[in-house]
Amino acid sequence: MSLDRALDRVEAAIDAGRIPGAVLGVIEGGERQLAARGLSALLPGKEPMREETVFDLASLTKVIFTTERILHHARAGRIDLDAPLITAIPDLRQYDMAAWERQVTFRQCLGHQTPFPAVAPIYTYGGDPATLRAFVLQREWQRRETPIYSDINYILLGIALERIEGRGIRAMDPGPGFTFGPAAEACAPTEVCAWRGRLVRGEVHDENCHALGGSGHAGLFGTGAAVLVFAQRLLHRGSGLIGEALSDTRTHGWERRHPGWSGGDACSPGTIGHTGFTGTGLWIDFDTGRAWTLLTNRVHPTRHAESGIADLRRQVGDALNGE
Repeated sequence: MSLDRALDRVEAAIDAGRIPGAVLGVIEGGERQLAARGLSALLPGKEPMREETVFDLASLTKVIFTTERILHHARAGRIDLDAPLITAIPDLRQYDMAAWERQVTFRQCLGHQTPFPAVAPIYTYGGDPATLRAFVLQREWQRRETPIYSDINYILLGIALERIEGRGIRAMDPGPGFTFGPAAEACAPTEVCAWRGRLVRGEVHDENCHALGGSGHAGLFGTGAAVLVFAQRLLHRGSGLIGEALSDTRTHGWERRHPGWSGGDACSPGTIGHTGFTGTGLWIDFDTGRAWTLLTNRVHPTRHAESGIADLRRQVGDALNGE
C-alpha cells in the first residue's frame, strides 16, 4: 500500500493554489499511512500542515456522529427507523396535524429521501438557539417534488437525538478522537466569515450549526488519525445497515458508489463515502477492506474560489485504488 501516487495529485492541487494543504490517510489490513502536505493556515500567518492538525469535519458529522448515534438507538429499541420523527419530536408542525413533515420517518431522513430543501439560512432568523429550533420545527417547509441531499434531514435528526437523550448535541460524547470544542490553535482555520466578521478557527464553519449551538448536520472536529480509527471500526463491524441500499446513490447516512461520485471509479461496488463542505471526505471499501480520508480546509480563506476539490477527491480515490 502506498500513498505516493495520490500524494502527487494532492501536491499538484497545493502547488496550483487551489487548496492550502491537506492530510491524506489510508488504512488497510491494520496498516495505516498518514501524510500531511502544504499549509494549514495562510492567514494571519502561514503555518505548516501537520498530521495531527484538527479539522472542521463539516458534513462528516452526519455519518461519524449522527448516523451512528441514531442507529445505536434503533438497535437498542428506542427508535423504530420506519416510524415518523414525531415519535421523538411530537411538536413538529404541531399546529397542522395533517402537515407532510409529520409523516417523515427516521429512515427517510437518514437516506435523504424526503421533500425538504437542501439547505436554508436558518441563522438569519434570530440569535437564540432555542428559538431557532422552534423555527425549524414549526416552519412550513417548501416541499420539493423529488428528494435531494438535505441538511434539514440531519438538523431534525439532531433535534430528535436531543429529545431522546435529554441533552444538547454538544453535551454528547462524539466518540474517541473527536470533539465539538477543539483548541483553536490545534485547528486548521476555515473561512474569513462575512457574517461573524472574523477568521473562523476552532469553531464550526457552518453558520446554521453555529447559530443553533450544535446540530446533527455539522460541528464535529477531528484529526486524520481519528477518522481512520473510526473507519477501521466500521470495517471490523461490517457494512450492516450503513451499507444497505435505500436508493441508487444512498444508504443509511452514506453515499453509495455510483458513476461520477466523489470516491472515483476504481473502488469496488461495496464502497461508501461522504464529503464535507470545508473540504473533508471519508470513503470505506468493504469489499477490499480499505478506507481512505482526504482532509483539506479548501474554504480557507474563502469559499468563493475554485478549489477543484471534486476532481481532486476522484483523482485521489482512483490513484489509491489502482487507476
